Amino acid sequence: MLWDIFCRVIDNYGDIGVCWRLCADLAARGHSVRLWVDDASALQWMAPGAVQGQWPQVQVLPWELSSDTPTLQHLPAADVWVEAFGCEIAPALVAHFAQCLPPAQPVWINLEYLSAEPYVERSHGLPSPVMYGPAQGWTKYFFYPGFTAKTGGLLREPDLAEPVQRPNGEVREELWVSLFCYEPPLLQALLSQWAASPTRVRLRVTSGRATHAVQALLGARVELGSLRVDYLPTLSQPDFDALLRQCDINFVRGEDSVVRALWAGKPFVWHIYPQEDEAHGAKLEAFLAQMQLDASVCTLHRAWNGLLPPGDGATALLALATETLPQWRSAVEATRTRLLKMDDLGQQLIQFVSKNR
Repeated sequence: MLWDIFCRVIDNYGDIGVCWRLCADLAARGHSVRLWVDDASALQWMAPGAVQGQWPQVQVLPWELSSDTPTLQHLPAADVWVEAFGCEIAPALVAHFAQCLPPAQPVWINLEYLSAEPYVERSHGLPSPVMYGPAQGWTKYFFYPGFTAKTGGLLREPDLAEPVQRPNGEVREELWVSLFCYEPPLLQALLSQWAASPTRVRLRVTSGRATHAVQALLGARVELGSLRVDYLPTLSQPDFDALLRQCDINFVRGEDSVVRALWAGKPFVWHIYPQEDEAHGAKLEAFLAQMQLDASVCTLHRAWNGLLPPGDGATALLALATETLPQWRSAVEATRTRLLKMDDLGQQLIQFVSKNR
């Protein structure tokens, strides 16, 4: 099948990250994909060669061409339209393909944000009739990623790599930690705790906001007591995934990386995207309930996201004690095992499209 996936980049790369993973996944399953995106710059490092057309079966197209009628006239109609995260397809593209003879309505999917909240199961797969415009009478469908069998599942490549475990008996002298975050209020206390730790800590900081946040506190220093900081370059998606598998603890942010942290099978802390109305608090609580984490780890998540009074931060950091990691890792591995038994997002999308064509 031919898929059109539409993406508007808002900020922080999560939207384009999810869309590219979906494109690559569909292509690996033998489908052809056109990715319409308004800012493809992040793909230069996220998926090298993608913009230059070096990925078989995936074509990256500038968003503005979706309103260019001469361009549209030379394109075959897609079997599937995927509007990612509520972005709306250009009216010119809808009008052009709605007027094609014979009429060929694509399966039109609104791919929603990831959440563990109860409404996801209720809303997943629901139809939404198009009431006006050139596509009047057509139908859109809501498709919700999620963590249960009544949702659309999670993005997962068929050849998912196993977590990297230490060989039996190996003791690593350093605790390896990856840091991909916004500007968490607990960061200063975290760096201070690691600096005073009896165990050496190697903090691998991703480029961008995480690097800026750490450097704002440490300045030019890359060593402080037991803490050593490595500032990483921008990483491709495969390299980022490998980083998570290599580390003992992963601090991740946004939608794409929390899924990758789950597949890495290591203890992790999720910095959820903050919302002004604090709706992210309910989203975080629903996720923690799904994970069935220890109370101390849940407290750490809340503090890391600024959802606890400032004075509770020191107590929250107790969850990072080395002796708590095995239990924490077991909880993540249990969730990973459960999710691996579900059909992944790519599989479910293909099945859904085949059913509704």
